[in-house]
Amino acid sequence: MSETTATAAPVPGQDQGRKKRTPFYRDLAFQVLVGVALGVAVGDFAPSIGHHVQFLGDIFIHLIQMVVGLIIFCTVTHGITSVRDLGKVGRIAVKSLVYFEVITTIALVIGLVVVNVLKPGIGMHIDPSSLHVDPSSTAPAKSEGFDDFLVSLVPTSAVQAFAQGDILQVLVFSVLFACGLGSLGAKAQPALDIVDNVQQALFWVIRKVMRIAPIAAFGSIAFTVSRYGLGTLLPLGRLVGVFYLICLLFFVLVLWPVSRYAGVSLLKLLRYIRAELFLVLGTSSSESVFPQLTVKLKKLGVDEPVVGLVLPTAYSFNHDGTCLYFAAVSVFLAQATGTDLSLTAQLGLLLILLLTSKGGAGVSGSAIAVLALTLSATHTIPVSSIALILGVHSILSAAFVFTNIAGNCVATLVVGKWEKAVDRVQLRAELDAGYQAA
Repeated sequence: MSETTATAAPVPGQDQGRKKRTPFYRDLAFQVLVGVALGVAVGDFAPSIGHHVQFLGDIFIHLIQMVVGLIIFCTVTHGITSVRDLGKVGRIAVKSLVYFEVITTIALVIGLVVVNVLKPGIGMHIDPSSLHVDPSSTAPAKSEGFDDFLVSLVPTSAVQAFAQGDILQVLVFSVLFACGLGSLGAKAQPALDIVDNVQQALFWVIRKVMRIAPIAAFGSIAFTVSRYGLGTLLPLGRLVGVFYLICLLFFVLVLWPVSRYAGVSLLKLLRYIRAELFLVLGTSSSESVFPQLTVKLKKLGVDEPVVGLVLPTAYSFNHDGTCLYFAAVSVFLAQATGTDLSLTAQLGLLLILLLTSKGGAGVSGSAIAVLALTLSATHTIPVSSIALILGVHSILSAAFVFTNIAGNCVATLVVGKWEKAVDRVQLRAELDAGYQAA
């Protein structure tokens, strides 16, 4: 608000309009898109170079992962402590989890229905025994019972949770610490001020790191294309096309009406977070945009406690795009290998996916391992068939991470609406103007 009033000029309409417009070449979304395009070109035409630039993307993701745990801690701690109402905290958490479970279940159903109708794997007649694959890339994740899952939520050491980057454990510790800090009342203010200052310092780091995002996207895409080649898309083109169609249908059939319910234009919201969406297309890492999404959702007028609780929890439980991926790829592999999946078997697959889709919560790059766990749990679809999709996994992951990010933002706005914790005037103003990154 203060930024617009401070730029008053003798001719407000013209001067302010010019000042608010950022040249397109300085827009982060445009720069990332250019990085992706250059990465495709270098990876295809100069693969020897593409093979050696993956470190650019790795460095960027490591820089983000270096601070994302601390940012979650500061965001959750500041949000809960500023409320000082544990009943409200519990209410937000319950509403969030219910929303996540409903939406991810719908995502699984959409994925199963579309892949059964379009049948992208029919006619491939792949013999699983003929597939050669690195066992470490498809080793099933350890199957855990519900009691093991609950135990895994609680870190044996808070330092270990931050060191390993386990978002769920960091979240549990942050909530407990925030509740303890809030119980001190006014005496907690000095500590809260320190947390706020640390958070501001971390966001400064993120703003600087984001300047190399286009270079990171270039490195990641160049390596992927140089390793697998654009020709990889040809034999598996139907799967890629069907999966992108599934994601599009999820946006139209689910996120669009849910956004309308929340009082938000989905197209305007996607434009608002366009830089983050382009970045995850290039890096396939949702963690790389968590800090920026936190800032933007607050700027949209969503109360800090809602953002601080819902967004980190969504990163662990609201994997809309990943659920679409698991459902579509599981059935595709069954079709490709001639594995018969009856209606009963697919209902069983749906139930398995409802559990295993939470198995990679907060673990970057875990989709392949969780997929292997899912297939082994079916006792019908051969785990070795995962070798078929390794070449296009990065292309598929770009789409499902993109969908995850959009879904998490919509989820935060929906819970904000339920809690009457959204400044509607600020929301409309921000979305109408679009977000101009500093």
